[in-house]
Amino acid sequence: MLTQDNNTTRPDISHLRIAPQDKEERPIGRWLFIIAVIAVLTVAAGVFFYFFRERAVIITVATAEQIISGQEHTILNASGYVTPRRRATIASKITGQIMEMLAEEGIHVQKDDVLARLDDANSKAVMKTLEAEVGAAEAAIAEISVNLKNMEKNLARNRSLYKTGVITVKELDDSKTLFDGTGARLELAHKQIDVSRARLLEMKQELDNYTIRAPFAGIVVSKDAQVGEIVSPISAGGGYTRTGIATIVDMESLEIEVDINESFIAKVKTGQKVTATLDAYPEWPIPARVRTVIPTADRQKATVKVRISFDALDPKILPDMGVKVSFMEETAVPETSANRVRVPLESIRQDKDKTVTFIFRNGYIESRSITTGPSNGKFIEILAGIMPGEQVVVGDTVNLHDGQKARLATNK
Repeated sequence: MLTQDNNTTRPDISHLRIAPQDKEERPIGRWLFIIAVIAVLTVAAGVFFYFFRERAVIITVATAEQIISGQEHTILNASGYVTPRRRATIASKITGQIMEMLAEEGIHVQKDDVLARLDDANSKAVMKTLEAEVGAAEAAIAEISVNLKNMEKNLARNRSLYKTGVITVKELDDSKTLFDGTGARLELAHKQIDVSRARLLEMKQELDNYTIRAPFAGIVVSKDAQVGEIVSPISAGGGYTRTGIATIVDMESLEIEVDINESFIAKVKTGQKVTATLDAYPEWPIPARVRTVIPTADRQKATVKVRISFDALDPKILPDMGVKVSFMEETAVPETSANRVRVPLESIRQDKDKTVTFIFRNGYIESRSITTGPSNGKFIEILAGIMPGEQVVVGDTVNLHDGQKARLATNK
């Protein structure tokens, strides 16, 4: 039906409608529901995998070392201390008050370096007096020398006059006596100036004693006096006088001193190889050798003192450090034991009636039954069950099991 408005014909569409049953249902809500379910399941699976999967345990490993012919074995263990062969507490040769202290703990000093200076004001004053005495003696010698030359001329003149009868014998003898006396005075003056010079030299030496120097190169390990204190080469009563300035250690002379029970001293000989381990660095084996066996025993402790020299010194080695030493002996190993190895003692574990260790291979732990041999307290010999070069787990192995995933402690 057409209607006309302002002479314009328009179609009438008001009667056009879509029946409700003809409308299509839209699937948007259903798809949103499916996506939400998938997301929840994915998150749940991730959480389950994160919390319930087996995590890699962090471990520390050591490599099994093959025992070859001529392997060194420990035959004796002992403990002792690092001691220097050259260690000195520096003292003053004279009694005096410290005016300047240059020594401090930890500083390196060379031979003849100044450690301290004492008050030398009085000695300097005495030295100036002696220098003046020497100067006066030199002037007196010059005066006497001039007089002696003049008297020598007079004596020669009087001898000529005596020959011509102008003067008497007495006048000639008087001039000769005066000449001889002046010569004696000159000789005495020379002796006196020698004494004055000797006293001056002695005072210079004494003045040098007011400067305390290092007797050898080393490190100051102890500062024993302060500025203002009195020091003396001898001990004084009351405790107000110091007998030492500082203590110096020659770090190039460090060695190990141990006491060996006299029952085992036969196992120790000069030049024998030793492995030393400082208590401060237990994982650092230090090669050393026996320097000397002191040829006397301590009857109170029934021990013999042994001194051991380091093959190479290191700044980490300090005096009075505790040290454990293992005396080594080279022994031949039978050819049939080519596959014998040694591992750290801490890698071994007793499991009921079996001795086991854990091998780390390709990211997993493998439990291995083994047969063990002798031990030196740090390493144990494996007779069967481990091949050279295999990595054994060391440390706490209580919670480990066969097939467990693992990674090295150094791996991030």
